[in-house]
This record gives sequence, C-alpha cells and structure tokens, in this order.
Amino acid sequence: MDKIVILDAYTLCLDNRAMLKDALAPYGTVEMYDRTLPHEVAERAAGAKYVFTNKVVMDAATMAALPQLRFIGVLATGYNIIDTEAASERGIVVANVPAYSTESVAQMVFAHLLNIAQRVGHYAEEVRKGAWSGQPDFSYRNTPLLELHGKTIGLVGFGNTGQATARIALGFGMQVKVCTSKAQEQLPDGVEKVTLDEVFEGCDVVSLHCPLTSDNARMVNRERIASMKPGAIFINTARGGLVDEEALADALREGRLTAAGLDVLSTEPPAVGHPLLAVENCFITPHIAWASREAIDRLVAVTVGNLKAAAGGHPVNDVATRG
Repeated sequence: MDKIVILDAYTLCLDNRAMLKDALAPYGTVEMYDRTLPHEVAERAAGAKYVFTNKVVMDAATMAALPQLRFIGVLATGYNIIDTEAASERGIVVANVPAYSTESVAQMVFAHLLNIAQRVGHYAEEVRKGAWSGQPDFSYRNTPLLELHGKTIGLVGFGNTGQATARIALGFGMQVKVCTSKAQEQLPDGVEKVTLDEVFEGCDVVSLHCPLTSDNARMVNRERIASMKPGAIFINTARGGLVDEEALADALREGRLTAAGLDVLSTEPPAVGHPLLAVENCFITPHIAWASREAIDRLVAVTVGNLKAAAGGHPVNDVATRG
C-alpha cells in the first residue's frame, strides 16, 4: 500500500486526528506524528507518496530527497511553507484547504471588537472579585463603553474573511469601507471601496484581511499608525508580519489608539518580553480564530477530499499549478 505521512497532527484536536487517520486509511498506510523537526522530515517521509503538513516546511531540498512523493496536503489555507515552484517542477500536487475557517475568523474579529467595546471579560472578572457587590449603586462601571452602531470599520482586503466580516459589521449598523482590488460595482450594497490611506486615516476600526507578502510586510508601520484617527481600534486576524509591533505597542501605551485585538503575532509563540504582551489595552489571543470545532471538521473533510481527488487523477485545490 502507498505510504501516507502526517507530519504535525498536533494542530488538530484528538478526535479530529483519529477521524483524519481513519478517513485516509483506504488510500494507504498512515503514519501520524504530533510534531516533526526539520531534520526529521526526510526520514519520516521517506518512501511516502502522500505527505500532510500544517507548519512543517517542505522546501526544494526536502522534495528532492523524496522521489516517491506525489502529493503534499496542507492542513491550512496558507501554503507559504511549501516551495510550490519546486513541487510543480517535480509534478507534485500541493493541495490546500481554502475558506474552511471564514466564518470563525470573522467571528473572532467581532469577539475582539466587542470585548474592546463592552469589556465583557474585564467586568466579569470585576464581579467575580466582588467589585460590584461593594458598590452602593445598581450599576458599576470603571471603564468607558463603546457603541458600534454608526462607527466606520475599514477592512484591508476583501476576500472570504473580509466579506464575512463586512456582513457582520453591516448587521451591527456600522459603515463599511474596504481597500480591495475589486471594483466598486463588485462590492455588496453598503460597502464602499476606498484607498489604503483612507482606511487608516478615516475609520474608527481598522481590521486586516490580507495575505502576508514580501511587498506588504510591516505595512502597518509608525507612519501609518500615526495617520489613524485618535482613539481608533486596530484588529488583526490575518498575519502578524503585516505589523510593526514595536510601533503598535508605542501607540497603544501612549493612548493614541483605544485598543488592539490580535489573534496573530510576527513570531508564534511570542518570546518572553515581546513588546505587546505587557500592554494593557492590547488583547491577544493565541492564533485560535481558525480553530472552532466546526471549522476543524470542515478542514478534515476537505483534506480527505483533496487526497481522494488527487488519488483519482483529478486534483483539486492544487496551488502548485496556480500562476
């Protein structure tokens, strides 16, 4: 039977790991590893026809050491860890899982935004500590609260997650402006196309929904942050490398921005002493926007479908053949 290797199954919960292994079993003998270090890849994948990875790098040298490899399944949407040019030259299919976490990521945008606006976590902890019980009045408040209705949210990028975020924002009665390559006539009602500068300069909330490329790395720099409206809110569920994190930390500490809600950082996990970790008005979740139970179920289903299609000679979601 063909050999199938999953290099970093730790990204899935235990139930999903078992589900994926069972679903792949009809296509070969499955070897599953929670984590694989760079020097272990060639040995573990030796003789494999099908390899699955989330964050383990598959570069040209690794592929050259695996002559039987015909398929790389990416357990994610992003595939920057794969040398797709080398894969294409070797006739290796590289299949990712597009759009499986769209709704979950958009939900996280508003989880952060609502936490900042309403401070639910803060007040729940205040009540737990007895702060409300010790007050003479029916209502206890020690922070400003914010209503989203009528505020303007600017989205950088308008792919699947940007569009889902816009739908939620419109439901809250927010004005939605987007920086996108799409023409205005391609945008939904209530969504206005603007420039990148206009997003940062004119919006109450700025949320990133674009991929990280060599051209836009650290595009949210000191100059751009300085151009934002005083008291604006910054949300990033895209990629940490889009942001100059020192500049963001300074703007937050100095009160030029109300708060930031981040699900991604430039280095994950962050080192102790990362400039944003101790900033009180920066709320960071550990790259979990994609990881709802429903999203992971979709991820597994599409992953199996990718292998089934490739094994049948009709690959789908093959990013090695794009561009």
